[in-house]
Amino acid sequence: MESLHPRVRLLWVLSTIIQASVLGVIAYLVDRFAVSLPQWAIVVGWVVLVFLGVAHAIAAHRIWRFDLQDDALFLLRGVVTRTDTSVPYVRVQHVDTTRGPVERAIGLASVVVYTAGTRGADITIPGLRPERATELREQLRDLAKESEATDAV
Repeated sequence: MESLHPRVRLLWVLSTIIQASVLGVIAYLVDRFAVSLPQWAIVVGWVVLVFLGVAHAIAAHRIWRFDLQDDALFLLRGVVTRTDTSVPYVRVQHVDTTRGPVERAIGLASVVVYTAGTRGADITIPGLRPERATELREQLRDLAKESEATDAV
């Protein structure tokens, strides 16, 4: 099974720092305009959130795996709740590569696989080198086409 690029940990840590900082600003504004909070509590809260985010990023990177099997894309992920997902190629509708601003800054990309179904019928594979993301998108597209031809509907 293939793992994600190690720089994805940096992406996840930066995301955690941004989210913890937004919560810190909200706590500061609550302290300033509504209820008085000890400033040490805001700082300790921020540090705890960042520490937990870093630990989660390290654990998630260690667990996250994917594999192109004969008839399906298989994914293994989840820190607290482990999720094994098998996406039959015949269910793949289309595949995108995405690169947000932070991903571009650290040289990563994601592949988004949209499947036939209802709400939440998409799978994202984060933390890939842009070349690998493009290659994977093309492989998935080709495998979906091949499986469509052999689908007995």
